[in-house]
Amino acid sequence: MLQDKLSALTLLSALGAGLVAGIFFAFSAFVMKALARLPPAQGMLAMQSINITVLTPAFLGVFFGTAVAAVVAVGVALFSRERPGAFYLLLGSALYVFGVIGVTGAFNVPRNNALAAVEPTHAEAASLWARYVSEWTVWNHVRTAAALGAAVSFILALRASTQH
Repeated sequence: MLQDKLSALTLLSALGAGLVAGIFFAFSAFVMKALARLPPAQGMLAMQSINITVLTPAFLGVFFGTAVAAVVAVGVALFSRERPGAFYLLLGSALYVFGVIGVTGAFNVPRNNALAAVEPTHAEAASLWARYVSEWTVWNHVRTAAALGAAVSFILALRASTQH
């Protein structure tokens, strides 16, 4: 019974991390590049709008729900280290919690807040926008890699637990 619940939790963590990785990948691969091609005021307005509209129950549920599932998985892994796949549960959880949630809070959200405080037509807005796109995207690459690594780790944890 516990094994079935842990498997379901691990599967949900893998799916959530994979979905988040895909969202972040889209921003790194083409969304930010498309916004950077616009005139600065238009790119800023678009990103300011994205930063508001992303705060939906669907996105936040997946984003933070995956973190909750990962933290529960860490608890299980710590109390059953001999369990096949426990290392991968720990790794996936650490990647998601620190590499996705931690990086978002420490690096992306502060940049989003700073962008929100700037009027796009202000004289210094263009230089802020250029710096924002560059710095935000670098940290988004980190989040993308962490979320993808977490998804792979959760899949490896599932695989290990079903092979024994």
